[in-house]
Formats: sequence, C-alpha cells, structure tokens
Amino acid sequence: MNTPSHTVLNLAILSRKGRPKLNLPIVIGSLLPDLAMFWFYFWTRGVQRLPDGKIWGELYYDPIWQDVFDVGNSIPLALLGVAIAVYYRRPAIAALFASIFLHCLFDLPLHNDDAHRHFLPFSNFRFESPISYWDPDHYGAIAAFFEVSLVLISSVYVFRILHSKFGKGMLIAINLFYLAGYFFFYTQGN
Repeated sequence: MNTPSHTVLNLAILSRKGRPKLNLPIVIGSLLPDLAMFWFYFWTRGVQRLPDGKIWGELYYDPIWQDVFDVGNSIPLALLGVAIAVYYRRPAIAALFASIFLHCLFDLPLHNDDAHRHFLPFSNFRFESPISYWDPDHYGAIAAFFEVSLVLISSVYVFRILHSKFGKGMLIAINLFYLAGYFFFYTQGN
C-alpha cells in the first residue's frame, strides 16, 4: 500500500475518540516501516543522482538494502514491541507498534516481486503475492481502486475523530491527492 493509506487506515482502526493522544504515535507507526525506503530514495536520487530505473530496478533489490527494509517490516518484531509496551503499560508505545504491525499486515498481500521478509528474524520467506498495490501487470489498477476506496471511506470516520485543523487538512489533502492520482494514472489508459 501507499504510505498515506497506512496512516488513514491505521487511524481508522486504532484511534479512539476519547484518546487523541494516541493519534500521533499511530501516525508515526504507520510511517516507520517505509522510512528506510524514503531515506534510500533520497540518498540514491537526491545525493547520488542515480536514475529511477537503476534505483528501483537494481539497487532496491541489493541484499544490504533489503535487510534494512525488511527489519522495519517485521511482523514478529512489531508484535514484540506491542507486548513489551503493554507489559510496561505504555499505551502510546503500544499504539505505535500496533500501527507498525498493521502496516506490515496490510503490505503482506499487496507486494509481488518487491515483497518483504515479514517474518524476520524467524524466517527469510517472502510472500510474493499475485497482487501488487502498484504494478498493473499484477492487478495494480484494481488494487489501487480498492485502496483509494478504503481510504475515502475510512476518512469519513477519521475526520470526525481528529481534533487538530492540521490533521484534518492533511486528511483532506491525502484524499484529494489520491482521487487526482487515481484518475490520472488509472483512467487515462497510461
């Protein structure tokens, strides 16, 4: 899934109207598994000035980078974080790790050849789904339609539980970006 989708869906699932202090840890947790990928792209494109084809076609699959990406997408490590936070009665930290867990869980069925090793450190297995959230050769247009639809539907609930104008503004911006992007990329025949 696209990173902003994780944020909206995780807020819809994990946030509570009476507990707005958990929203920021939920948002941070929804972003953390993709943070290494953003750094990777900033470094390879922005600093090293490499072309996108080399970045996503070669370097992304380098074993060292894959190790970095996969640690942040480990379901067992996220669940361990939840368990430790619950044991020590740290609800904000539990919400953060629960959000990481949901991010990984949502990504699991939506990555094809770019799949993560979601079961590290217990297994190096990569579930290469027949469905990709982005690749049209693996039902990417259909997956994108469902992703955008879920985000739009979830946003109705999330909008009501957000207290800050900034958060509501970001939610509206995400929805407008998704609508425009979906119609541009998937209805214009590429």
